[in-house]
This record gives sequence, structure tokens and C-alpha cells, in this order.
Amino acid sequence: MFTVDDVLQKHYPRLTSHPRLLAPIRFILKRLLHEREFQEFAREYPYLQGVDFVEQVLEYFNFSYSARDSEKERIPVQGRLVIIANHPIGTLDGLALIKLVSEVRRDIKVVANEMLMAVGPLHNMLLPVNNMNGGTARENLTRIHHHLADEGAVILFPAGEVSRLRPQGVRDTRWRSGFLRIASAAKAPVLPIFIDGKNSPVFYGVSMLYKPLATLFLVAEMFKHRKKHLPMRIGEMIPYESYQGQKISSRQQVKLFKKHLYRIGLDKEGIFPTQKAIALPEDRRELSRAMRKECELLGTTGDGKEICLYQYRDSSPIMREIGRLREVAFRAVGEGSNKRRDIDQYDSHYYHLLLWDKDELEIVGAYRFGDAKQLITNRNGPGLYSASLFDYGEQMAPYFEQGLELGRSFVQPKYWGKRSLDYLWYGIGAFLTRHPQYRYLFGPVSISGALPSAAKDLLVVFYQLYFGAERGMACSSRPYLLPAELKNAFSGEDYKADFSKLKHLLANMGVAIPTLYKQYTEICEQDGVKFLSFGVDPDFNDCVDGLVLVDISRLKEQKRKRYMP
Repeated sequence: MFTVDDVLQKHYPRLTSHPRLLAPIRFILKRLLHEREFQEFAREYPYLQGVDFVEQVLEYFNFSYSARDSEKERIPVQGRLVIIANHPIGTLDGLALIKLVSEVRRDIKVVANEMLMAVGPLHNMLLPVNNMNGGTARENLTRIHHHLADEGAVILFPAGEVSRLRPQGVRDTRWRSGFLRIASAAKAPVLPIFIDGKNSPVFYGVSMLYKPLATLFLVAEMFKHRKKHLPMRIGEMIPYESYQGQKISSRQQVKLFKKHLYRIGLDKEGIFPTQKAIALPEDRRELSRAMRKECELLGTTGDGKEICLYQYRDSSPIMREIGRLREVAFRAVGEGSNKRRDIDQYDSHYYHLLLWDKDELEIVGAYRFGDAKQLITNRNGPGLYSASLFDYGEQMAPYFEQGLELGRSFVQPKYWGKRSLDYLWYGIGAFLTRHPQYRYLFGPVSISGALPSAAKDLLVVFYQLYFGAERGMACSSRPYLLPAELKNAFSGEDYKADFSKLKHLLANMGVAIPTLYKQYTEICEQDGVKFLSFGVDPDFNDCVDGLVLVDISRLKEQKRKRYMP
């Protein structure tokens, strides 16, 4: 903890050569800054660090805060995030905000000025800046960017100082543009949180007379906030796409962000387009208990994960968690339903293949599939999901007789690149081995709407050319329209050469071939995979759906040995 002598030595070293002046100043400051109370606190809790320290400080001051439960869900549990807030109190409001966010996620860092950096027990969660006015050391900015690159959350107070009294009431001073540069560089969403608080009239009076003196009074203000309550309003998340590319100056953008935040405080709609919050994770114990009771074990993987089959049950945490993770995974690639959970009317009529990490108590990923014949003939059900996107012709009747509709597959982002999708295919293979009456797999496979238009065009052209089906089997209700000049983009005579060309053209745009497109087209011998139609799905951020049809009897021998031994 700080001492008055340290403050004087660091900021007013010349006073040490004037002992007659120094003594009364020391006496006044020791009382004004409550040095004795701080030192007693430090002696009593020398072991506390980070959030534990924050919690104890709030308890010491009997200082409480609140946020609506529905708004608290707006804090995403994972993924890079820049949180911005006003700073009405200048001390306890910052600690209360840290505690609030830490209740949802612990990977938080606070971009702090020199005053907050003086609080030693907080060092492990602070990222120092010089009031966000451009004077920050490069190494400190690098730490901020690295934390966001590691999918962490960063809290910033754009004003860089406590709010002051204005004609409109207590409001922040001019916001610095540092938060916007940081968020833009990381392509991070921004979460605005309005803090409804104020200091005493004495503080604002001193602030009008001499601003630096008011900063010292902030410590005294902390003790005036004993037993007080601080309401907070959490806005909806502002995605990167909502603020990037605006044809206005950064200064104007910063003003819009500030206006957006203060409108939240007035319970009004903000300025920027926002994204609905994803639901919070299900309780791990309840989820684990449900996985044991409600799922059929199909097999285990070499690294201990379980492949399970689940059928819908009312009020099941499994279905709620599947819906939550779908939205997490789909938003990560520019898709998603923009709902708290991606659950629809079809889920209760389908099987759900799950990959369960019993060590981490996490659903790694899932596939949804159902018996096509049963789904079509069930008068009480919604029918085939794919029929809401594509109109089927009579030629599909024999395929429905022996078909499984697949779709809604996902792997949650933190398991990407860990063979998770391959493990799900082991599960599909296990199911098909137990139910040999199924010969065909079919369903929509998506291309993210966030991809450049040219990339989507190339993918559709290529897969139509090499894996297209006869007309009349199916047609999208919203067909994907191709530019006429692209229809000759590939020769159509040499698959390997054209595939290499496709990868090269996509790489130039920073894009790769979607994993499922590679998975489906590489699993069968020639003519074993067909794409029947391509269409646009406006309910999922205008992603492009390709309707795939897979003939299991044409499975490559090595794939059959791998998935259906």
C-alpha cells in the first residue's frame, strides 16, 4: 500500500528541502488520504491479490453494486472483449466493475492509470497506460494486444479520470481514442457498461477550484461511500462489424460511443447496432449428471473423450448447453441466429450426437441427425429441417427411405484443431454400424456469410462443377446467384489442378476451404457425394447453404475402416 511519504517523494521531491512546510502538509495528507486505515488493511490482508483483494476492499467499505440478471448475461463468458465504462466515482466504481465482470469470467485485465498502478495487490490484473492519451509505452500496449489476442477481456475507462460536474449532470470528461484503437486492432467487440454514481458536492467544488487537489480528495471520497450502493447498466455487445469501416473520424466515433453509453444509462436504445448476449453456461454438476443419465455411450476416443447419443428431454441442461454452444461456435465464424441459444422446433424430433470431455465437463461439439422417413411421416412433427431451406423433387423419395438428415454440426472454438470433428465422425460411424438400414446422409452445409463475396462465388462454382447433381432433385427456396463470368473459372477437366487453383485463390483473400466441404467430398469414391443446390439463409447472417447428399455405400475403404470398423 502507498504511504504519504512515498507520494510526496515521487511527486513533490522539492518539499523535502523545506521541513517547516513539509511537516504540516504531511500531517494534513495523512488524514486526508486515510493513511492509517490503509496501512491497517494492508497488515491484516497482506496475502490478498487480484479479485480476492477487490472483494475484501468492497466488504471493508460495505459497498455494494447491482446489475440486472438479464443484463449480466450480456457479458460473454469467453472470447476477446473490450469493456468500456464511465468513471463517476473514480475509485470504488472501478473495483465494483472488476468484481461484477469477474463473476462471469476471470481472464480480465484492467487498463489502469498511474494512480491505480500504485495499488500493489492489483498488479497481476493491471495493464498500465498514461491516461490513454498517447503517452503509453510500446511494451505496455503490446501486453494489451497480446491479452486480447489470447481471447481475454480488457476493461477501460475512456476518460482516463473521474467524472466531473457538468451542466448535464455528473459526466465523464473528454474520452480518449485509445480504447477504439485497441478494440479495432484486435477486431474485438465492445461491451458498454454504465455506472450510476456520483461523489460528494465538496469534491465537485474542489474540482472546480483546483483539479489536481480534487484528485487527492478521491481517497477521502472512498470513505464517504461506506454502506452505499452502486447500480450498473450493461448494454448489448457492439460487434466489430458495427463500428469498423465507418466513414467518420475516430474522434467522431469516440463521441458516438460515449453517447451510446450514456443512452444506456437512460434506458434508451444505443447508437450502434448490437448483438444479443449468448446465455451463460449450464451448471457443470447438473450437466455432468444429465450426461450420465440421459445419454447412450457409443464409444470413447484415445484421449478419453466420450461419444454419446442424446434424444431431447424437456428441461434438460444438455439441450440448453447445445443451443448455447451452437451460438458460440457459429458466431465465431460470422454466422449464428443472434439468439441467446440456438434451439429450434426441430431439435426435439432429432438425435444429437455429442462429444463429451468428462475431465473438463464440456460438450466439445455436436451433430444433429434424424431418420428422414420418420420425420416426413410424423404428422405431429415439423418435418425435415432441410425442407425449410430447399424444395425437394420426387426423385428424392428413394433417398428419404434409407436416409439420415445431418446438420447443425459444431465444435466449440476452444477445441478447434484438436480432431474434435473427426471424433464426431467416429460417432456417426458407430451409429451407422448399429443401424445398417441407412445408406444416405444428406443435409445443409454452410459457408459463412462473412466471407468475401468472391470467395463464396468460387466455392459454389467449384463444388457445383465437380459435385453437382441432376436437376430436379432439390432447389433452394432462395437460390445463390452466381455472376455469369465466374462460370468458367475452372476447367472442369482436372480436379486436382482446379482444387489447387481454388485453394490458391482463396488464400489470396485470407480464406480457407470450409472444413465440412473438405470432409464430405473426401470421404467417398467418385460420384459418392453430390451437392444438390446452393442457397442463402437469411436467418443465419446470410450464410450460404449447400445441400449435400452422401452415399455411404461409396465410402472409401480407408474411411470405412476408420469410422465403421
